[in-house]
Amino acid sequence: MRNLSKKFVTFLKREDGPTAVEYAVMLALIIVVCIAAVTTIGKNANSTFSTISTNIGPATTTT
Repeated sequence: MRNLSKKFVTFLKREDGPTAVEYAVMLALIIVVCIAAVTTIGKNANSTFSTISTNIGPATTTT
């Protein structure tokens, strides 16, 4: 029984678990920021290309 309580106390004192959780949270935040940035850049690029397409217009030929 004493050995079990020692292992439990050792488990609670170890910092490997919280460190892994902190890294996982940081990775999740980085992924969210990257997705938001790519989405914003994609929308801006789409808007820019649409504006250029509208301004250039279809090619007309004269005969």
